[in-house]
Amino acid sequence: MKAKLIVLAGIHAILLVAAPLRAEVASCDAIKEKIATKLEGKGVSSYTLTVVGKDHESKLRVVGQCEGGKKKILYQRGKKAAAEKKTETE
Repeated sequence: MKAKLIVLAGIHAILLVAAPLRAEVASCDAIKEKIATKLEGKGVSSYTLTVVGKDHESKLRVVGQCEGGKKKILYQRGKKAAAEKKTETE
């Protein structure tokens, strides 16, 4: 029983060390795509996901990080968000 606890603790420690490494290799586009899929799965249809630098100040909700924490992904929902998204691409 004690041996099982030691093995489980070791596995847990390895996973904790490996998690940040996995997050670092994920691109911002890949993370945005995963977030968009989850939002659309919940029925959210009008929203904007924007990637900004980690030091960018905003009142919008941070829903993810990418490039090893160098950037963050902001979420805004509603009709206003759709209008701003159009403005950003022009």
